[in-house]
Amino acid sequence: MPVAKPEASDSRVIAHIDMDCFYVQVEQRKHPQLRGLPTAVVQYNSWKGGGLIAVSYEARNYGVKRSMRGDEAKEVCPEIQLVQVPVARGKADLNTYREAGSQVVSILARRGRCERSSIDEVYLDLTDAAERMLTETSPHSLETIIEEALKSHVLGITSREDGIDVKEKVREWLCKSDADRRDKLLACGVLIVADLRMQVLQETQFTCSAGIAHNKMLAKLASAMNKPAQQTAVPFSSVKGLLESFPIKKMKQLGGKLGSSLQTDLGVNTVGDLWQFSEGKLQERYGINTGTWLWNIARGINGEEVEGRLLPKSHGSGKTFPGPRALKNLPSVQHWLNELCEELSERLQSDLEHNRRIARNLTLHAHAYKPNDSDSHDKFPSKSCALRYGTLKIQEDAMNLFQVGLREFLDSSKVTQGGWGITGLSVSASKIIAIPSGTCSIKKYFQGQQPICSSSKPLEDGYIETTEHPSLSFSGDEDSTSVPIELPGQEASMQVPYFPCNGVDFGQEAAASTSGRESCSESNLVEPESTLPEEPRREPKTHALDQQVRKNLSVEKGKSSSILDFFRRADTNSPLQKQDQADKMQGRHQSHRRGSSQERETWHYKADEIDPSVINELPPEFQEEVRDWLRPLKRPNVVKGGSGVSIASFFSSTNKP
Repeated sequence: MPVAKPEASDSRVIAHIDMDCFYVQVEQRKHPQLRGLPTAVVQYNSWKGGGLIAVSYEARNYGVKRSMRGDEAKEVCPEIQLVQVPVARGKADLNTYREAGSQVVSILARRGRCERSSIDEVYLDLTDAAERMLTETSPHSLETIIEEALKSHVLGITSREDGIDVKEKVREWLCKSDADRRDKLLACGVLIVADLRMQVLQETQFTCSAGIAHNKMLAKLASAMNKPAQQTAVPFSSVKGLLESFPIKKMKQLGGKLGSSLQTDLGVNTVGDLWQFSEGKLQERYGINTGTWLWNIARGINGEEVEGRLLPKSHGSGKTFPGPRALKNLPSVQHWLNELCEELSERLQSDLEHNRRIARNLTLHAHAYKPNDSDSHDKFPSKSCALRYGTLKIQEDAMNLFQVGLREFLDSSKVTQGGWGITGLSVSASKIIAIPSGTCSIKKYFQGQQPICSSSKPLEDGYIETTEHPSLSFSGDEDSTSVPIELPGQEASMQVPYFPCNGVDFGQEAAASTSGRESCSESNLVEPESTLPEEPRREPKTHALDQQVRKNLSVEKGKSSSILDFFRRADTNSPLQKQDQADKMQGRHQSHRRGSSQERETWHYKADEIDPSVINELPPEFQEEVRDWLRPLKRPNVVKGGSGVSIASFFSSTNKP
């Protein structure tokens, strides 16, 4: 639902950058011989030449449209060059285009806050840059103005009438010294965007179009007005003229039911038609929020901020199965869900490795039909759950979500029954957050790398995120911090406590360089107690590790008797091994292990948060040990009331002669 946001200021300078037929440009950069030729990128499905994904402007001049298929496009334009989109896992692979889009974003972000809204679209907040330019080098003081800026379209100022020097009119507008501050800032934005577009062309060989205005809504409308490789500015005085005849259904968020309601219920076909309705009337009809939003957009008011986001807010993978290709049984659905989840998992892992971000939510969407039900395509429910990293886990969760949705869709528990078909499937990962700096994997600790104190600031709330598997999660005392956030890692990995070094995190950067930092003293390392505390802890669903149970486990000869022993033997240079050796040399090993809880903190774990399936992924010699850890400790008999009477003693006393 649209949200009404008042503008903080009408002096903002916002630009919308839209790449010109981007997929075609990427292919033309890969194959320079295609430049200047009518070209289209087609789907991997070769039926009737494949559906057109992107069409070059040379092909559009022949009448080729994106709604055509390859064979039809060749009939309209026999010279057209059809390039198939890359294919992976039986579907289009867009990674090449995503990477090319990232190159463009890195250039545009040099001058202002940048929001990447899609593969080929970007919003820029240039207000600060325009303010600096106006203060330091105002346009009216410039002796020369780049040619690209003079080619700009300025609504209400320029026209393409014969006999008029358009460039000269643009120059006059840009350099007008008595213009109001809003127009001066907008003029600075025009110069900045023109320069950025030239940088994109020089560094990537891509052209783009742009709209420059005082808010995001107007900037997006303007960027589509003059394409390709052009830019359009919307002064505040020209907003009414732009919107007056603009079709209502082409406005953002008005292409669906709300726009149709405006047409049928109020007879509104253009934005200008909304002017006759008061804000109160619109609120009465559509609610306070939506009514205010409609009243605002009709007057070009939009307070939406440009988010500082260079990376996508979510990751997704989907595929359609039209007509006879619809999926009609669970095995076929499972196959394609596995393919989609594999791609999603790879993108999540890449995002983690390159951008240190994790996603927390997995969502499944589907389009389905039932016989004799024309409206059923809109009724398959979307389902979500917490995201578990790892391809197999994502595949398992996605299939479970699908089965839950299918039961609801069919209103029956018999999901294997016939009479349904799936025409579209997609999985997406959302609620992406950045991993705080100063964190690293616990593997580096056990692999014998000397932990180095990091200068990174401590994490908020005492949380530490690692790149290990979340299924084994321990909650410790004040010297060890639990891992509450689920993170990806190896299939057979686990999470263990995080130990601060003198109150400072073990940062990822610390493992790469020791310059200017001190090594952590071994005395700061904490290992588990060998015996249980004298009294059992009363924390709910939390139990101390039972060291005595582990000692009694039968282990094959030649194998490690404990996970801790395994890590000690894996690297004699590890801090744990060094600590044991130092203790033994000083003859205080046993007494130190029996020290007070102040000297050795006990590890704890939350049994109800552990995924049992992860145990099977551990080395065989560790599986039984971990299962023993998870078995709840028996509580001692507690006598209530101090009477010393038990059920057994009651019955035994009654049977005495």
